[in-house]
Amino acid sequence: MTTRIEIGNPDFEVVILAETDAAPRLLRAGPRGRTADIPAGQPLIEIVTGDSGHAPSTTRITYGELSGRLRYVSHEARELGGGWTELSMSTREAVDGPAQRFGLVAGIGIEAVLRLTIPPRGCALRSSVTVTHAADASDTRTLKSVASLALHLSLGPSGAVTPDAFTLATARNDWMGESRWSVAPLRSSGLEDLGLRFRNIGSRGHVAFASAGTWSTGTHLASGAIWNTADGSAATWQIEHNGGWRFDLAENAEGTSLALSGPTDDDHHWIAVLAPGESFTTVPVSIAFGTDLDAAVAAMTGLRRLSRRPHPDNDELPVVYNDYMNTLMGDPTTEKLIPLIDAAADAGAEYFVMDAGWYSDDDDWWATVGDWIPSTVRFPGGMGAVFDRIRDRGMRPGIWLEPELVGIDSEAARTLPPEAFFQSRSQLTIESERLHLDLRHPAARKHLDDVVDRLVAEFGIAYFKLDYNVNMSLGTDHDADSVGAGLLAYNRAHVDWLAGILDRHPEVTLENCGSGAMRADWALLSVTQLQSTSDQQEAEYYSAIAASAPFSMLPEQAANWAYPAADMTLEKTAFTLATGVLGRFCLSGFLDRLDARQSELTAEAVRVHKELRPFIRTATPSWPLGLDQREEPWQALAFRGDTETLLTLWRQEGAPSTVRIPLPALAGAELDIETIFPVTAPGWELTWSAADAVLDVVATDPALAARVVRFIVR
Repeated sequence: MTTRIEIGNPDFEVVILAETDAAPRLLRAGPRGRTADIPAGQPLIEIVTGDSGHAPSTTRITYGELSGRLRYVSHEARELGGGWTELSMSTREAVDGPAQRFGLVAGIGIEAVLRLTIPPRGCALRSSVTVTHAADASDTRTLKSVASLALHLSLGPSGAVTPDAFTLATARNDWMGESRWSVAPLRSSGLEDLGLRFRNIGSRGHVAFASAGTWSTGTHLASGAIWNTADGSAATWQIEHNGGWRFDLAENAEGTSLALSGPTDDDHHWIAVLAPGESFTTVPVSIAFGTDLDAAVAAMTGLRRLSRRPHPDNDELPVVYNDYMNTLMGDPTTEKLIPLIDAAADAGAEYFVMDAGWYSDDDDWWATVGDWIPSTVRFPGGMGAVFDRIRDRGMRPGIWLEPELVGIDSEAARTLPPEAFFQSRSQLTIESERLHLDLRHPAARKHLDDVVDRLVAEFGIAYFKLDYNVNMSLGTDHDADSVGAGLLAYNRAHVDWLAGILDRHPEVTLENCGSGAMRADWALLSVTQLQSTSDQQEAEYYSAIAASAPFSMLPEQAANWAYPAADMTLEKTAFTLATGVLGRFCLSGFLDRLDARQSELTAEAVRVHKELRPFIRTATPSWPLGLDQREEPWQALAFRGDTETLLTLWRQEGAPSTVRIPLPALAGAELDIETIFPVTAPGWELTWSAADAVLDVVATDPALAARVVRFIVR
């Protein structure tokens, strides 16, 4: 007997097959009417347990021996609010596995429920799995990995499925070197051809990407993309978790598999021990499909907009000035801040954020953070006078916090109970002279709630930049089955704490920052309003980061630093300002030291950005020169709307004077083209070929330069 389950929306179709003698699998997923069937062989739910392992033996998160024993029980589809649809499919472990044969497990075994949620429009879905140990079992079961989604890939109407058919895109992430994309054929990305097709077997090997420690994106982005090299049909995904995660690509006898997971035993020392009747739910993941990469990214962008927490900032997108980057660098005083406040207001900033250092009487504050009491030395008239000046100049005040970390020399480290901190084998975990608060403990949460509430009540703080500059190993094993399990529970408590701030203070804006973008994951970005994209201080290195950031976050969340300086040429000043125009404008620098022309250029960039905000918050990103732009002489980011396209072009020092920009979405269109920033700089020659869908650019100067260009379809 075969059960066929269909779900979707007008754009998107998903079909699941559940057969009597096999685990449920995905039959089809993609644009409606443009997607081929997927071959059998890859269970939708992948579970590895301590008593069953893999079949055959491997370090993949697929090939779970238990996974092949899961059998369909029932399913239910229901309508959620806002046009979302949810499918719940229940499965149960067959009782003829090796664990049962050896008498290790009694009862009806593991039950697993797959939940798919689909938005009202767009080719995308979210997925999670809940695993329950049978209530009438006689022993515990230990989970070592549970994939939130596993599927064979079949992209496009051609139905190509082998690794030879695909191109893979993944991104390395590092401090000041975020979003470094690599695009290569899947075979040369590590999934080598072993001749297995001649024996009709799958590989034990795989290509795996995983987080390390408490920086969720400190090594790689928790996202990726793959496309059919022949016709461009694409899928892109994200793992929506602020802690441990992993995704695998592997070769099965039937084709290419993709598995998306939260923490695992192999990567994060995560296990979950389930007593009879206990359950575990995976972290959510999302996957989007499209006829090409741009369409898949547009579907994911739409999913993000529909699934983020509502907030006034999401629509307003106020311009932020922050005193840190290339400016005060953690050394604020009243004397230093006043001219910056005035200059930021003159430039058009709407938030003024005081960054690190405000809580210490000297520069040696690293090991003393955690109490968050304003310095009286830095602010002789009181810190409140600074915030009053900010409000007097028509801006809203913001402040920097590193809330989760407590310096070993702070009062909080001495007064909070040991159970309020991360531990390893009953010893407090210390990294770089910092302890880590455990927000599962009521004393830790109360401490931070009191800090935030006090700063809002006393100083009228309207914006918190929440930083995170320490990677605190694998987590905590206090009151947990493993250090990875402790970290997972902490990660969920962290998101809940952030939501609690916004519940109490709905007008407060939260910036997600972690040494730049070391925690740029959707779990945090779904509840916070913007993301610092880097700590990179050199403008010529920042452009590639700004260009690629909207792949893993919303365009309107990507807070790109623009930091004009008095010693910059006008073209370099425009270069750093252009980095902020498309995205979320985050201004810094000694604006009070700029000459008149630089000041005019800064105000112009802010003004242009403000005019573009309604467009930015609805646009979808694309990369006409490709995602992997880190070493390229020319870099580009396009935002597309219904009748309008915006393009930022950055030209690196010494780049060729000409470049061709393909814009296939505008093929055949007659366009009005204008440079909207900087409007008074020497013009570049821009020639549009509608037949070829290519913009030919000729620059007049070999120096560092950038332009923001608008295309309007006539």
